[in-house]
Amino acid sequence: MTIALLFIGLLILLLIGVPIAVSLGLSSLSYLMLATDDSPTIIAQKLFDTMEHTTLLAIPFFILSSHFLTTGGVSNRLVEFAKSLVGWMHGGLAMAGVVSCMLFAAISGSSPATVVAIGSILIPGMIKAGYDKRFAVGVIATAGSMGILIPPSIPMIVYADAVEESVGKMFIAGILPGILMGVLLMLATWVTARHLKMPREPWQGFSHIFKTFRHAFSGLFLIVIVVGGIYGGIFTPTEAAAVAAVYSAFIALFVHNDMTLKDVPQVMLDSAKMTSVIMFIIACAMIFAHVLTEQQVPQTLSQIVIEQDLSPGAFLFMVNVILWFAGDFMEPSSILLILAPLFHPIALTLGIDPIHLGIVMTTNMEVGMITPPVGLNLYVAAGLTGMTLGQVTRAALPWMGVMIVALIIITYVPWFSLYLVNLLY
Repeated sequence: MTIALLFIGLLILLLIGVPIAVSLGLSSLSYLMLATDDSPTIIAQKLFDTMEHTTLLAIPFFILSSHFLTTGGVSNRLVEFAKSLVGWMHGGLAMAGVVSCMLFAAISGSSPATVVAIGSILIPGMIKAGYDKRFAVGVIATAGSMGILIPPSIPMIVYADAVEESVGKMFIAGILPGILMGVLLMLATWVTARHLKMPREPWQGFSHIFKTFRHAFSGLFLIVIVVGGIYGGIFTPTEAAAVAAVYSAFIALFVHNDMTLKDVPQVMLDSAKMTSVIMFIIACAMIFAHVLTEQQVPQTLSQIVIEQDLSPGAFLFMVNVILWFAGDFMEPSSILLILAPLFHPIALTLGIDPIHLGIVMTTNMEVGMITPPVGLNLYVAAGLTGMTLGQVTRAALPWMGVMIVALIIITYVPWFSLYLVNLLY
């Protein structure tokens, strides 16, 4: 019964508007002081322990890389390449937005950065070309969330660290689900655009595709460096993140000349701010997870599930429902750090592959990015367009339905998550 007070305290703090990180830390500290004999110094110890996780070092490097790519002109070149591939179809600019988001997600690892980089270019372009504003915003806000699912992905790093699984396996497992999500969004976009007779770009030939590919090659090559380096055994995911940051700075400063050295301090400052926010949330979530572990909550839940004789399918359905509800109020990293250690032992007991569970949880985090009231992509899209949060939410609702269909397929067809993992490992 006493452990329920921990969750009640957290819920009350969230409902009155206390920031997520502070809510996690304060509820944990209050529970430790009032309901246990543990010393409050454990709070400080866990905060410092967080900084010793070498896996988490990949996060600031991927954030820095995405800022260099966003500030530089890489996103413009990716958009032009995507337009040359699919712009000639019905709704071509919208489909190019989905492709651009997939490509940028594969080199940035950040969902909000993807929405900013691609949305700031394509949303005005789509409106100018005659697309409905709500349609344009809904597509880009939704497609931008693929920054969570397509590797490299910061939430995947967090999940792998929380349950001590391989980051490399998580990255490779996210490739096919990410492609599935992108294909379904493109198909829905094409059907809608064809029905509404939306405009399309003229076909400019294969020479134009080659030209835009050549211009975008330096950015696309980052995918080869990160993914190929990890699976080729050249470096670890953390080292890959550091290489990505250096490479992104090099192409922005010296290859494309989209930035000058005077811009670097601001990029470093923006990256440091975002890193501080994310790492503080992770540290406080780890304190919360520590309390749950000390109180034997994962073991108790595992025993309850075993006694209820839940099937693997029923358990995964329960996971999706809980994560969808949690995604309405909490940030992805904190959700994964709290719930992954709870679900992981149960999944092992039921014979569910922990990598598959990680992809299911990550996909839920993707849906959460466009779910109010905390869906970060909704706020980013609202800031880009001047629309209200309610207007952006309504614009994204049809595409959220497509994402839920993809989530169901990914949940109950493990092949998408495990085929490449089994092939390579």
